[in-house]
Amino acid sequence: MKKVYNFNAGPAALPKEVLQKAQSELLNYQETGLSVMELSHRSPHYEQIQHNATELLKKLMNIPENYEVLYMQGGASLQFSAVPLNFLPSDQTANYCLTGSWSEKALKEAKRVGNTHIAATSKEQNYTHIPNSLNLSDNPAYLHITSNNTIFGTQWKSTPSIPSSIPLIADMSSDILSKQIRIEDYSLIYAGAQKNLGPSGVTVVIIKKDLLEQCSTNLPTMLNYQTYAKNNSLYNTPPTFSIYMLSLVLDWVEKQGGITKIEQINGEKANTLYHVIDSSNGFYHGPARKDSRSYMNVTFTLPTEELTTTFLQQAKEHGFVGLAGHRLIGGCRASIYNAVPIEDCKELAKFMEQFRTNFM
Repeated sequence: MKKVYNFNAGPAALPKEVLQKAQSELLNYQETGLSVMELSHRSPHYEQIQHNATELLKKLMNIPENYEVLYMQGGASLQFSAVPLNFLPSDQTANYCLTGSWSEKALKEAKRVGNTHIAATSKEQNYTHIPNSLNLSDNPAYLHITSNNTIFGTQWKSTPSIPSSIPLIADMSSDILSKQIRIEDYSLIYAGAQKNLGPSGVTVVIIKKDLLEQCSTNLPTMLNYQTYAKNNSLYNTPPTFSIYMLSLVLDWVEKQGGITKIEQINGEKANTLYHVIDSSNGFYHGPARKDSRSYMNVTFTLPTEELTTTFLQQAKEHGFVGLAGHRLIGGCRASIYNAVPIEDCKELAKFMEQFRTNFM
């Protein structure tokens, strides 16, 4: 099989060891004679899978006891609605930081529910950086951020500083587990799995128990976070195979040396590619401001559309997959989530340097 370098933005690369483990157990999980996909979600074997995933996540992320870990479906997009439905009373205002398309979509859903306010935005600068200051509304219900912006290639480098009385809610779909964070700074974190956690299908929610008590009671059952907390995320059939894969990915992260080691490697991967961009004398241009650059999604452009097309064609011929930029902005993008090996980033850097030499 031809070597493929997977830089897809999501669904994204999975660790080879994880795929091999899943392959070996696919037809017969722990001598049950059944695939994981066939196990009852009420069976002891599946309950152990979900328990292992939760305990590993708590260990790796240092999640305190006063937080719940929930497993939901619908991706981050459903969370855009669930958050305001649960935590936006009619007499308060939801505050949003606009740093890209996904934060715009989150705000759009909140507007359907109640009062909203833009606390910070970089939209006028085409989302090339993370805003430096916040302007919170009166009586804020919460502040919502998108920690990493896959389309524009920017990332929050530090946690926003707000009063502890205001819940901080974060969409971490594209950089969860990629670096160390202090869980206590957040009241709710949610993340679709298909970047760093596993395949698509499950959304991980980490929520402070104090915030859980504030959930609206006048909601459809499956949109209320308390439904999941009270039923160990087993009110209905959860995405069992996705949670099984999540448990394997978390085990892989632990074997790599945990988030500390993962963060170090991610920095090396990103800097390898940014060095090629910065030393190209303008042949490659990184639109994201240097102090806001993402370590998950490296975005760049070439001098002309024609050169961009040629670059992407030749990259594909050399086995590089997923380098086209998002359809909204074009250009190029290398998504270098946890499972992308540093060797693949070095190969891409070599290809970029050779391409520049051939066309300058």
